[in-house]
Amino acid sequence: MQALFDAVNAICAKIQIVSNWFWDFPCNLDWYGSIPILGNFSLAIILLVGTGIYFTFRLHFVQVHNFIFAVKVLMQRNHTRNGISSLTAFLLSTAMRVGPGNILGVTGAISIGGPGALFWMWVSAFFGMATSFAESTLSQICKEKRDNEYVGGLPFYARKLLNDSAAAGVALSMLYIVYALLCFPAQGFNTISAVGAIAGKISGVNIPTNSSLYWISFAVLIVITAVISFGGIKKVTKVTDRIVPVMAVIYVLTVIALTVGNIDRIPLFFSSVFTQAFAPDAVFGGAFGLALSQGIKRGLMSNEAGQGTITMPAAAAEVSHPCEQGCVQALGVFLDTIVICTLTGFVVIMGSMWLTADANAWFELGKLDKFLASCGALTGGNDMLYSVVTLLVSVCFGLFAFTCLLGFMSFTEMCANRISSKASFINAIRVLCLIVISFGVITNIAGMDLGALWELSDFANILMV
Repeated sequence: MQALFDAVNAICAKIQIVSNWFWDFPCNLDWYGSIPILGNFSLAIILLVGTGIYFTFRLHFVQVHNFIFAVKVLMQRNHTRNGISSLTAFLLSTAMRVGPGNILGVTGAISIGGPGALFWMWVSAFFGMATSFAESTLSQICKEKRDNEYVGGLPFYARKLLNDSAAAGVALSMLYIVYALLCFPAQGFNTISAVGAIAGKISGVNIPTNSSLYWISFAVLIVITAVISFGGIKKVTKVTDRIVPVMAVIYVLTVIALTVGNIDRIPLFFSSVFTQAFAPDAVFGGAFGLALSQGIKRGLMSNEAGQGTITMPAAAAEVSHPCEQGCVQALGVFLDTIVICTLTGFVVIMGSMWLTADANAWFELGKLDKFLASCGALTGGNDMLYSVVTLLVSVCFGLFAFTCLLGFMSFTEMCANRISSKASFINAIRVLCLIVISFGVITNIAGMDLGALWELSDFANILMV
């Protein structure tokens, strides 16, 4: 069995090399990389940010002048007959956007590209809001009614835009399903590892991954996920309607409390972000392009604007005009990056662990451990306060992962509907998702590393782009 895992890891590692090459292209070509300023922009960044810039000007800064309107649409109490409400669609997309990457991705971007990476996340989010408006409005225009629900998104509007090509719709549906399958193992294990972390904080004992707690948590996770997913999209939204506000409030209040307790460090935060956005410190690589690429790449991977991977819930909403949901989904990018990712940035940057005597040790830690160490720096050595903060972060981390899992399940089902709406086919896709989740979690509980497989989501991302 170990030989099989080694072979899978070896194959995935080769594909990851290809993925990295595409993400960096053409910056990895000497002649292009030597061009001042432009040589720092990869094709993926040019496509994603360039599209956002185009829509921003073409739609007269729609993300700015319709911001208040979008908030008003969210606050309306609409009675839907077939689809889901704007607020429900917003919360479902937020369940997908706000995931472990909002902690791990931001921490990783800052630890590689420096505090300036956060500035470029803001830039990508601002223009990404216009892209999200465009793709979400397209989802509304091209949605289709199946039974008493609406389905749509990238595979549906791509078919319409490409001369009603059925092959294009099927190909993009398959691509998203593969993308989701590659992401399931990590999110499944992140969910139950958070349960282990919470139990460890409460009991004061470090619980090994192969303990009965992890196996029981795994079984409960699969049962709950199966019950919710087989209930259809509306069953999923009932869960995300309740969980998303809770996890967002817990995380926001936790970080705000840490920030208020260290209010004297706020000037350091802003000076670090703005000065190192253009002149990164050598400790982070000392290259403008590194800060820029890390910030934009991780920002876009978090809010997913322009990938088409977050367009399905926009189509599921029942609204009076397609542009209403476009404005609402643009708010999702704002919440994800400008709010949640910035809060993570506050903790990591204000913690300033790279400026302490333990800097080398901090850089060697994993991303979550870096974040928790930064939390510790902001608690002022108060062990009880640190325990409470890490407990709350663990709860948020687990909820982030679980809602991502549900998001992947529901969006996969919507894409499967583009291929076939037969109940047998949809149920087969649901079962396949549960099998992949189980495979990923079991191998990790058993201590077998399939990290390279998880990293293939980057490859799926660049293909979607």
